[in-house]
Amino acid sequence: MQKMAELLGLRDEYREGTLGAPALAGSCLADNRLNLDVYPDGCCRFLQLFKEQQGELVQVEFLRLSSNDCLLDTTLGSLPHLKHLKSLVLKGGHARDEFGSYQHGSLTSLPPDFGNLRCLTHLDLSFNRLSTLPSCILHLPSLRVLLVSHNSLVTLPEDFGCLSKLTFFSAMKNHLKDLPQSIGELSMLQDLDLSENALELLPEEVGNLHNCTELDLSGNRLLSIPASLANLKSLRRLHLHSNLLVTVPASLASLPNLSRLDLQNNCLRAIPAEIQALPFVHVRGNPLGETEPSPQADKSSTRRLKRLFLASGEGSFTVTSEGCRVVLACGIHFYFPPGAASAPLQIHFRSLMPDPQWVKLRHHDVLLSRVLELQPHGIQFQQEVQIWMPYISPQSPHQHEVVVRTFSGQSWNDLKTRVKQKRKSKKCVAHCCVLHFSWFLVVSRLVQNECKVPAEGTLLFSSVDPNIKVIFPPGVTEEPRCVKLQVLPVSAEEIQEITAHAECRASPLLYLSQDSTVDFLKPVRIQLPLPPGVTGLNLDRSRLHILHGDLEGQTWNDITSEVVLEFTHLYAVFEVTHFSWYWLWYTTKTYIGDIAKKVYKRLRLYQVNFIALQRKRDPEQVLLQCVPKHKVDPVLKKLQDRYRGPEPSDMVEMFEGEQFFAAFERGISIDMDRPDCVDGRLSFIFYSHLKNMKEIYVTSPVDRKDQAVKGQVSFYRGAVPDSIPEDASRRRKGPDSLWLATLPIKLPQLKPRWDENPSPLYGFSFPPLNLGNAETGYLTQANLLSIARRVGTDWQSIGLNLGLTYQQIERIGYNNREDLNKQILDMLFSWAQQNSEDPDCVSKLITALKESGRQDIADEVEAIVELGRQKYSESIRRLGLEQESSAEDSAIAI
Repeated sequence: MQKMAELLGLRDEYREGTLGAPALAGSCLADNRLNLDVYPDGCCRFLQLFKEQQGELVQVEFLRLSSNDCLLDTTLGSLPHLKHLKSLVLKGGHARDEFGSYQHGSLTSLPPDFGNLRCLTHLDLSFNRLSTLPSCILHLPSLRVLLVSHNSLVTLPEDFGCLSKLTFFSAMKNHLKDLPQSIGELSMLQDLDLSENALELLPEEVGNLHNCTELDLSGNRLLSIPASLANLKSLRRLHLHSNLLVTVPASLASLPNLSRLDLQNNCLRAIPAEIQALPFVHVRGNPLGETEPSPQADKSSTRRLKRLFLASGEGSFTVTSEGCRVVLACGIHFYFPPGAASAPLQIHFRSLMPDPQWVKLRHHDVLLSRVLELQPHGIQFQQEVQIWMPYISPQSPHQHEVVVRTFSGQSWNDLKTRVKQKRKSKKCVAHCCVLHFSWFLVVSRLVQNECKVPAEGTLLFSSVDPNIKVIFPPGVTEEPRCVKLQVLPVSAEEIQEITAHAECRASPLLYLSQDSTVDFLKPVRIQLPLPPGVTGLNLDRSRLHILHGDLEGQTWNDITSEVVLEFTHLYAVFEVTHFSWYWLWYTTKTYIGDIAKKVYKRLRLYQVNFIALQRKRDPEQVLLQCVPKHKVDPVLKKLQDRYRGPEPSDMVEMFEGEQFFAAFERGISIDMDRPDCVDGRLSFIFYSHLKNMKEIYVTSPVDRKDQAVKGQVSFYRGAVPDSIPEDASRRRKGPDSLWLATLPIKLPQLKPRWDENPSPLYGFSFPPLNLGNAETGYLTQANLLSIARRVGTDWQSIGLNLGLTYQQIERIGYNNREDLNKQILDMLFSWAQQNSEDPDCVSKLITALKESGRQDIADEVEAIVELGRQKYSESIRRLGLEQESSAEDSAIAI
């Protein structure tokens, strides 16, 4: 459940259009609302108003006070005189202790005559010290919203069900151990939040909450849930994560409106197949065994479902009416249930590089996979086919979510996606269900919240930043329409780094879209939090700007003078009739459209440069690096003492997350033992905030050993052409080309490779070594030689982190003082021979490399052992030794 107790509590008042007017200024009473929780002496001001303007004060309908106030008890005695009061907020949490934690308020009870507030519909007592629910609350006949989160409640009154008009109740973060049976009498309840309590059992009467649309029971101690929950036909979201559940009733799958079922982090070892098949169920963090088949399923046919493992190079397979499970060599899995195809059908597939002219990623999307094409295009299946697509875990600093995107022939659309992690390899896969085939890829997008806006209006807020909300008043539309909301958080540090202006601040960036081309009939109310460090107490309105961006986000217009801005101590509120990008800025600049455009472009870094540099001391070693455009100059400046080389390449438009390759041409070859070397090319994946650095050794062909060689390093999106154009280094490549850049390099006469004549070499002989084991991956003698060629002068630091003593390091250095190569080999192989029986020696080597600042070599070692693990798993599978598993587990586990 989206934790916005106060926000959801005020939902009804917003729909009535009564809340959201400017807060009380100074101590003057304004209209029928009184907001005093922004003042440290709010209760004192209230008592003064009660004494001086009692006739006006008793007409107040909306009142907010801080329960951290020392005069709260005195103030409580005056509240029953406010006979017209509709909304009362007595929250704590406005003050912090010396450790920065929110302090709970001092409220422990309410006066008995508090029940005389017959008009009260909204009551917020969050962040206080209530150990029992005050009995006077049960005498509030009009109460619709009650929030008592972050208190110390152990139980609820037995007659709690007498609050018959209650539509929202939040008691999250208390100590509740059980619930009264009367809770089932809350027939109008729509949202119930009991998360983070100590509940061990739920009464069957919970199933009587027929109007409940969201139920949050996460973070409790539930061992089971009653089957009566299947009676909640209005339920849309059910949160059960972080409990002790060992089973869940299969009848939950029959709930007609359910769109989210969260079962993560429980003790489930089996999940009914009906629930497992739901596209919106989340089960990560459970010790799942085999999937429990439904009673109607034919167990024998489920177990005997044909399994197809396709080798590399195969491009098709056949599906019959009996169904099958298919595993492609690239790791993609399919599950065709029996009856999905009425007749034998041959499926063709291929993996494609994403063409920027075809694959149109949205702003801030990150590409996580290649494009999977499945043919025949548009073929309709009788039942949904399940697809699991492996993807590269996104490294975005902002909050993103993973979705599978499909191409309809005209546009790309997102599918309902859930993410799972393979139990053995720990790699992630994206799972979706489809009824027809086309093109598919996996992307990471900004977290998206959406809702259906009916004619009577509704409320939408962000799960990334719950302070951002959009209020749709009644009559805002004639026909229901779908609205989507995305938020890009932007830190103050990012703003200051990009603008180089200490006075600049900005709120999160808000993007709103809808599935209609018609503007709204009434203004839509938007609330944005004030930029960091800005509150209603220190706000200078002349420095605040509301910016509106077009649909492409390329231009930013200051619309501050075109809207009516309202402020509280935390938020800015304004109204619009159409949707796009909205951004709140606080700066001394008078015109900031260009600044916002500059910041926005930096937040979606797609343009990169490629660099190829040679080490000055060891020209055989070449550094390949991919960096965002704005970092090229500082990177070159940082590396110029150790490297030399050509100028950076041309700027190239790329997808973030796109895979590309680097290849050496004209007589220069790459070490083929590298696990990231594919057909003589090094594989890269571009992320705007990562360095993407690789250091390699290059070698000349046999027929050119005795002379210096010249060559070039070329970057490609796809396959290397059969013939290299002579003028490749001079030609400029457009965005459609597979060529990204070609940079010249020049190598001196090269030394013979260390592993060409391993015994003896430089006075060393190397016996066969196999560090590690088959299941975790081996490091062989050849692997160690490859590693040694990359170590350089860091060998002493690596040796010390491997556990060698200073005396051993000094002895190795003295014995081989004329040859750095011998020093490295002596250190590395001495350690390897002494630790060859240690099963954890490979992980110790990786740790030592990281601690020595050689993340590049550590990544290579991890890639080598991962490749070994995969080969071991494949050999076990080919021999038929892998344990039989369920349909879905077989489809996602390697």
